[in-house]
Formats: sequence, structure tokens, C-alpha cells
Amino acid sequence: MNSSAEALRHHLKTAKDLRLRANGEADTARDRLSLRQWQAGRLARSHADLLASQRFGQAAEFFLSDLYGPKDFSSRDEEVERILPLLIKMLPESALRTVALAVELDALSEELDSAMVAALRSSGGIDRIDEDHYAAAYREVGCPAGRLRQIELIRETGEALDRLARKPLLSGMLKLMRTPAHLAGLGDLQEFLERGFNAFRQMGPATEFLDSIDRKERMVSANLFAGVAMPFR
Repeated sequence: MNSSAEALRHHLKTAKDLRLRANGEADTARDRLSLRQWQAGRLARSHADLLASQRFGQAAEFFLSDLYGPKDFSSRDEEVERILPLLIKMLPESALRTVALAVELDALSEELDSAMVAALRSSGGIDRIDEDHYAAAYREVGCPAGRLRQIELIRETGEALDRLARKPLLSGMLKLMRTPAHLAGLGDLQEFLERGFNAFRQMGPATEFLDSIDRKERMVSANLFAGVAMPFR
């Protein structure tokens, strides 16, 4: 098995275990969703310029909906896990690596969010979450290496999608796969690949887009750890 397939198998199991734990109790599942919705709103505000851009808007929406947002990725990951041996044979290495990176980001985000939910609960509950409350919980959780890896994964996934978008034959392959994928119960995975491919193909070279996200997210993380007032501005 190649390295991307091994990584994919490992991160699928991690993400699945963390999600099962988070969704095991209704209150925990609700708080996890509330946290992710708040974080998605923060990301939309921080990257409002990209969302409003004619060139970058579609890619920014893809990042906020399919890579880091309140959406539950369980169905996509279950599809990947169910047919992993077939995917290894069917998908080119570049596409398999893209899925592996996205699932690794999902698993790491689940881990960090679980710790954030616990920290927010211990300091008054998620119902009163605001910038100050979030910042205090962020520092309590710590894990600077994990936060840095999260930002690196956003960039690495974007770079993998950028490389995919430059493969003209892949567009035809994705179109041919559309109907069989839905009939086989693989709609979420198919739509994830298509949305990412189309967003990055429409945008063109991704360096400026990824530089903007990378720079802002590193600054936000540094501000949060340093206790800077209004860390998101």
C-alpha cells in the first residue's frame, strides 16, 4: 500500500473514533456543532476579502464548507473507508493524496475541537461563547504544534487541489464517475472532489490565495496564544 493510502486509512480511523465520542451524548454533539458554527463565522469574517473576490470566492467557499466548517464529514469519510481498496486502484496518486490530507485535517480539527468544547464548558459553557471566551479556551487547550499543523494542512490540501486542477484529463474522469459514484452511494466523496477541482480550476494559480489564508491564520493563532486584545482583527 502506498504512503497516501496508509495515511488515509490511519486518519479515517482517528476521525471516526473522535466523531463517535463527540456524538455519543446529545449535549456534547450540540456543543461541538455550536463551536464549529462560531468558528466558521469567524473564518468568514477573517477571510471576507477572499469570499467577496470574483477570482477567489469559489475556492474560499469550498474551504469554509468542505475543509473547515460546521459540516459533518461522516458520510464522506464512511464512503472512503468502505471502498478504500477500490479507491487505491481507481484514483490517481494525486487525488488519493488530496483526500488523505483533507481527512487528516478533519481528524486534527475533531481532536482540537473536542478539547475546546471541554475548555469552554469548564469556563461557563458554550452558550456564552464570544471572542474573549474563545481566546481563553484556546490558550487553556494550548497545543501550539497541533494548531500549526492545522494551518499547514490547510495549505497542503490547497496545494494538492491546485495540482489536481492542472490535470485536464481529471475533469473528464470526474464527469464519467459522477453517475456511477452516486449509484454506488459515493455521492459525498464525488461531490467533494468535483467542488474542489472546479473551485481551483476556476481560480487559476493558488499561491496568492493560500498565502493570504496562511498569513492570517498564523497571525490569529499567534495573537490568541499571546493574549492580544481583539486577536481576530
